[in-house]
Amino acid sequence: MAAKTLSENRRARHDYAIESDLEVGLILLGSEVKSLRRGGSNIADSYATIENGELWLMNGYIAPLEHGGIFGHEPRRKRKLLASRREIARLWSATAREGLTLVPLRLYANERGVMKLSLAVARGKKKADKREASAARDWNRQKARLLKTASRL
Repeated sequence: MAAKTLSENRRARHDYAIESDLEVGLILLGSEVKSLRRGGSNIADSYATIENGELWLMNGYIAPLEHGGIFGHEPRRKRKLLASRREIARLWSATAREGLTLVPLRLYANERGVMKLSLAVARGKKKADKREASAARDWNRQKARLLKTASRL
């Protein structure tokens, strides 16, 4: 069984230059896990931060269950992320000293069904960088089209 993607931040690769990424675990409530398995999540507007030596996911949305009752959860609460102390120290130095950002890329269930988050250390792109990336993507598309038509001849 392959990893099942539950939510993806598609804008992250457009808005940020990804420098490195890592896989972290999440501490979730039971109702949150059930909601994730039903597909009710969004990490597009979320980010990660380090507070008091702990890694947190901020503004990640997990839809509340309609039959959650008193055991429901708050949809946009901050959630603790699990990483080693060495990784947290590396992430802290990247964000505090180098001015990088921690951006979630993908929320998924791994082969064993455990919820994981792919977290990227990224640098924000300027408008010119976005235009340059778009032009390079268009040129590669055009080049592939030209090669395809040339191979037919």
